[in-house]
Parts: sequence; structure tokens; C-alpha cells
Amino acid sequence: MISDIADPELYELGDPVAVWAKLRATTPVFWNEHPPGPGFWAVMAYEPALEVYRNTDAFTSELGMRIDSDPAAVSAAAGKMLIVTDLPVHQQLRQVMNTAFLPRVVSALDASMRSVVEPLVIAALEKARVDFVSEIAAILPAAIICDIMDVPRSDRSNMIELTSKAFGASVGAGIRCPAGEMERTEAHAEIFLYFNELVEQRRRKPGTDVISALVEGEMDGRPLTDAEILMNCDGLLTGANETTRHASAAGLLALIDHPGEWQRLRNGEVGIDSAVEEVLRYTAPALHVMRVATKDVRVGGELVRAGQAVAIWNSSANRDETVFADPDRFDLGRSPNRHLTFGIGPHFCLGATLARVELRVLLQVLAERVARMELVGEVRRMRSNFMWGIEDLPVSFTS
Repeated sequence: MISDIADPELYELGDPVAVWAKLRATTPVFWNEHPPGPGFWAVMAYEPALEVYRNTDAFTSELGMRIDSDPAAVSAAAGKMLIVTDLPVHQQLRQVMNTAFLPRVVSALDASMRSVVEPLVIAALEKARVDFVSEIAAILPAAIICDIMDVPRSDRSNMIELTSKAFGASVGAGIRCPAGEMERTEAHAEIFLYFNELVEQRRRKPGTDVISALVEGEMDGRPLTDAEILMNCDGLLTGANETTRHASAAGLLALIDHPGEWQRLRNGEVGIDSAVEEVLRYTAPALHVMRVATKDVRVGGELVRAGQAVAIWNSSANRDETVFADPDRFDLGRSPNRHLTFGIGPHFCLGATLARVELRVLLQVLAERVARMELVGEVRRMRSNFMWGIEDLPVSFTS
């Protein structure tokens, strides 16, 4: 059995699905040593995950939302950045930003998404080999969140690179050299500097984008501070880019590995919305979400002491045999499908609707244009204990 569930090597080179299954069967909630840190409680099963998500009285997000976070960065963002705030501040911030992510607003972006995806897929069909991650999966979410934030098109490729580095992706194409703490910190700093300029522009001339909403928004009758605005710009950009990017890539790999499911989708035997939910469950890009106990509390029968960290392993909970029949089977028609990819409760992912629509449009275009997909090289996975992602996915498409 693996000694540390948060060892990045497991997710780059190992078989985490098998490890999760053994842990759910033996120790669904256990204390995980994670040197050089103090360790944490790992929650591998569905029901105890719900216990933590729903118990906002006993758990805080303001001490970090992922293992290995920089304590100084967390301290600076706590109470200001959406993902590291607790109620009632979390709800107030969410209301300010929510107008840009309402279902009717996101649905209106459908044509824009198709205009991004379709040329990429057509171009891929004309090549013998494409890297699906860099040439398709990374481009769609970046283009759309940049639309929502009204980032100039000339700056978008740089934003993709910066957000990848900020979440620890490899530095440089085709090399196994994950971004270290310095590279991640520098990437976040560059993102902050960039958005500082955009914030000043919106103050002079506000628009209908989410940055303007932050600039003009209020909490408890006061305007948001510069720190609150910039931190949430950073959070929106990185979250929107990385989650959909990795779900798209891992979803495509699953479809290649399960050609029967691909044919079911193309033939209309399964609905597109059902397919999207199964891709989200099966790929679960955000491996874990962390909380810290504010008082002694039991989780899955285990006593968690005040001050101890608890990491909900969403990816494992999504394969809990007590909730999902034959959970390791990729089934585009799965129903019900109550996955935890976007969390649950007050911190349910703000961009969930956006991610779903992006995946729906991508799958629709692929189903319309591509008859056959195959791997034409080595799949390289991300070395990370936070994002369960793919760095390189060389494929060939046939119409």
C-alpha cells in the first residue's frame, strides 16, 4: 500500500484508481503522513466526503483548500479570495461574481464556444498527429473565460501558459520538468500584475464582464478592495482554465480506450448531457479539496481534532462502490450520477455550468466531425497531487 496518498508520483506514473479502491475498502478515512508537513486526514469514500462538505460549522476553508499550499499565500488570500473564504463572506463574494456564470448567460456563449472548437477540430483532421492538450483542450476554456473577463485576444496564449505554470504543469513542451514553487509563485505574480492593469481600465470604463462586476461590486455596503478583486481574478482564470482542460483531455482518452462508448454517443444512443456528467465523474480533474477542522469532530467514525487538515479525495469518492454501480466502468449513459467533481454545498463550483457547456460543445463537435480517434504516441500525465491531468496526449482524428 502506498505510504502517502498525496505523493505526486502516484498520479504521474502509478495506478491511483487501484490504490483508492483498496483504501475505500479498508480505511475510507485515515491519517495520512505527508512529510515534511504535519499530515492530514484523507477522506476516500462518498458519505464521509458529504459530512465534511456540509459541515461548515466545524470546518473552515480559510486555512487553505489544497495540500501543499504556500502558507503565506493562503494567509494573504484568506477571507478575500472566493475559494478560501467562509460564510457569510463567501456568499457575498459569490453573489458579486455570479451574474457572469448564470445558466442563461453561459448558454448564450454556445455559439462562441463552437466558433472556437470547430476550426481546431477541422485543423486536427488535416494533420497526422496533434497534441490534444495544447492544440484543443487548453484553448477552449482559456478563450471562453477570457471572453467572460474581456481579456484581449492578443494576451490569451500568455494567460494559458501562466495558468498552467501556476498549477504546477511542466515548464516547456515535451519535457518532464514540473514547475516548482518558484515558478508557480512567479506565474501568479505575473497574473496579478496583468489583472491590475485590467482593473484600472475597468474603473475608467466599466463593461459587462466579470472584472467590471468585481470593480463595481459591494460587500456589506463597501466596494471590494484591490486585493479582493485581483485575487478573485486570479482564481477565476486558473480555475476555469485548468479544470475543463484536464477533463477534456482525460475524457478524450477515456473515449479512445472505450470505442464502444464513442459509437454510442455518435449514434445518439446516449444523450450529450449524460455523457458530460460521466466524463466529469470519471476524470475528476481536481483530485482533492482540503478543509481544516475548527473544533473536534467525527468524520466517518474517526475523531478529527481541531486544527487538523482534512482532504476530501473527490476522485476516489466518485468511484465509491456503494454509490456508483461498477464505478470503474466508463458508462456515458450512467444514471443516476451524483458525482462530487464540483463539490457540494456552499462551495459548489461557481464555474460548474460553464464547464458543463464547454464539455458539451466539445463533445458535440467531435461527434459531428470525427469518426475515429486513436493514440499515436505516449500519454504523459501531470506530476501533481492536486490536478489529475494530462500534459501530452498525441492523437490522430479520422473523419
